[in-house]
Amino acid sequence: MKHWNIIVLTLLGLLLVACGGGNPTPIPAPPPTNTPQQDAVPTATATEAVVELPVVPTMPPLPTSTALPTSTPDVATAVPTATGTILITAADFGTDRNPLTGEIVDNPENLQRRPLNVKISNAPASYTRPQAGLNDADWVFEHTAEGNLTRFSAIFYSKTPERIGPIRSARLIDLELPAMFDAALVFSGSSDGVRRRLNESDFSQRILYGWEPGYYRTGEDKPYEHTLYTNPAQLWLTLGEKGQNVPPEFVTFNSFSEEAPVGGIPTSKVTANYDWTIVDWVYDPIYERYERWSDGQIHADGNTYEQVVAKNVVIMSPFHTFDGKICEQLNLDNTCASYSVEIQLWGSGPATILRDGNRYDVIWHREGRNDTLTFTDSEGNPFPLKIGNTWVQLIPSWLKNPVTYTS
Repeated sequence: MKHWNIIVLTLLGLLLVACGGGNPTPIPAPPPTNTPQQDAVPTATATEAVVELPVVPTMPPLPTSTALPTSTPDVATAVPTATGTILITAADFGTDRNPLTGEIVDNPENLQRRPLNVKISNAPASYTRPQAGLNDADWVFEHTAEGNLTRFSAIFYSKTPERIGPIRSARLIDLELPAMFDAALVFSGSSDGVRRRLNESDFSQRILYGWEPGYYRTGEDKPYEHTLYTNPAQLWLTLGEKGQNVPPEFVTFNSFSEEAPVGGIPTSKVTANYDWTIVDWVYDPIYERYERWSDGQIHADGNTYEQVVAKNVVIMSPFHTFDGKICEQLNLDNTCASYSVEIQLWGSGPATILRDGNRYDVIWHREGRNDTLTFTDSEGNPFPLKIGNTWVQLIPSWLKNPVTYTS
């Protein structure tokens, strides 16, 4: 009997955390139909009406800044300097460099395991920050979930933090990232519509569900849905028991360089206003990295309480649309308050990369389903990331001038 009680309680817990809490402001009505997932499709040409945003709190006055252009920018050709390490082809990484960061790893055996795509909560701040493990991720994608709230999809490969969390539910973007990084999906649950899509996906055998070994509850005095964390070392063992902890097969590779490309525009700070939250990345010339601030406060890693940092910050706004077949949250009258947001991370489009205190307008690419994001200059040459970790700010395409740059 005790055994059955445990099972019932576990199932109830999973139902409680499947979706985000609260009742966000209803979003515009979704389109009547949904475009099915494709391996690769041309860049979306559809446009959306610009939504005028309410007045939101702003940071203290800054030096003159430039708003993100609403049209495709002229892309400056960026050529690496002749000095320093330059990594272009897969062979350049050898057996001891992480192909996701270009860094030499302390333990090359870590490169023989499968990456983890971990869903990490970012709302509300009082229950989720500081999140554990962010500085150990190779790539982090910040994206809109619903109600303009943001959530993180973090890729862990070369490093093993003691814990990661809080873990939250998957969204439609998590149909793309595990394919891009040949990763396992780590999450707390999902809406019914997203769960069906995940179960039908080409990576369904490497999904790690919240009841499997490697997840645990902290017992903290806060809402239950914000108490799920993971021990990634155990998750890799669980993958091994499934026969899924194998080296990833990366299809495409980014290039990396130690030295900054020429042609950049000096930029000391970038601000991304998601309406619900304001993110600042401020360049530190001493450590040659960007430091993250959220809503005017230092954003720290909950494992070390050190500020979250990145060597590269990517700003891009792929087409965002609502999937009218998938409801993420219901109103009290059972009407849908929030439909699932589809972020179309396929094809190509304009992006801005910040590295070494400069910004560069580039083109992002993902032509095949198993391709990672790669970047080129206006001539089609590979644009090199700085050796180190990368944060990608996915900006909703309906926001008006949400990004500003400070020289």
